[in-house]
Amino acid sequence: MTHKVELLDVDKASVNLANIISETPLNYSARLSEIYQANIYLKREDLQPVRSYKIRGSYNLMSKIAQKSKIKEVVTASAGNHAQGVALSAANLKIKAVIFMPITTPLQKISRVKHFGKKWVDIRIVGANFDISCDAAVDYAKKRGAAFVHPFDDVDIITGQATIALEIVEKLKGSIDMVVCPVGGGGLISGISSYMKQVSPKTEIVAVEPEGAAAFNESLRKGKVVKLKELDTFVDGVAVKKVGNITFDISKKLVSKSLVVPVGKVCSTMIDLYQNEGIIAEPAGALSISVLDELAKKIKGKTVVCIVSGGNNDILRYPEILEKSLIYEGLKHYFLIEFAQKPGQLRAFVNKALGPDDDIVRFEYAQKTEKEKGSALVGIQLERKADYPKLLSRLDKIGLNYTVLSENEQLYSYLI
Repeated sequence: MTHKVELLDVDKASVNLANIISETPLNYSARLSEIYQANIYLKREDLQPVRSYKIRGSYNLMSKIAQKSKIKEVVTASAGNHAQGVALSAANLKIKAVIFMPITTPLQKISRVKHFGKKWVDIRIVGANFDISCDAAVDYAKKRGAAFVHPFDDVDIITGQATIALEIVEKLKGSIDMVVCPVGGGGLISGISSYMKQVSPKTEIVAVEPEGAAAFNESLRKGKVVKLKELDTFVDGVAVKKVGNITFDISKKLVSKSLVVPVGKVCSTMIDLYQNEGIIAEPAGALSISVLDELAKKIKGKTVVCIVSGGNNDILRYPEILEKSLIYEGLKHYFLIEFAQKPGQLRAFVNKALGPDDDIVRFEYAQKTEKEKGSALVGIQLERKADYPKLLSRLDKIGLNYTVLSENEQLYSYLI
């Protein structure tokens, strides 16, 4: 079955959402435009009442459920943003919502769901990731005879998300050369690509996913929906093992390019957006901007819209975000260094191995198994990425036995 988003339905959804959502700004970024010699616009869905675009689809679907049936309870699963959209919709429509959320959901998002839903929501924390939580929610809905509000794989959800494209077209009016869009389950990109290709066929749609959660990219590569064996949930807003069947059916022929970006690079983009644009983006919200450098040659002189999909980021995550950014930028490195238990070893390391701008940011002795030697976990932060080979050279010169932890992923994950 071939699915399609109808333009008339998008217009109706826009009217339906008028008193619920904000028509978010389409900000011209002078800084990014100068860097890439292009016209870069940021569609600020992080400025929605629920700080993400998800309210568009959830309310569009739930309002139809409320109109067409006597159902007084809906069930959904979400890692956070869709849950907030469902919670606010439930409170406005006075429908009870049972929301299943995985244990990896940031506390900030759980708190916001409670805030928006008030007495109308019942939160269930179930499963190590979205897919497990979703299975539990579907099972619960069947047993209760409740309507299941899918986070992405529903035409009414997709149509609600397509109202973003409608707003972009109404604001820019002229040529839109490219829209760069983050992808999780595919609801956003299928809505945007379907609408854009009908009203602006020459507009290229670029999909972006993080490493470790690139289910859409893998499905495009295989030509069918596939389920990832492993899932990195750090970019929680797009962390799904499998994209939707409907969303994939809509978007597979409409997406011009699919890119996968390292998580550390996403973290660096988040920091850059905060420091230079004043935008507090969640990891998923920074995805579209994080690939502009890869598109630099292609977008020169063009008009490009990046979807900032959300800004629900827990402040407690920032130390980890900064850590991942520094490691990606090549400025922070971890070693397991073996020191002989004799005077002068540590002094030699500090005086002869470290450069003038190098800084020890972590030093922990591991349990000693021998009297003659002992290992220490050492974290070193550099001023410049280019200083790293010099550091290794000095470590070799003074004869220290060491292991670079980043080269041993299992050991790195265990110790850091």
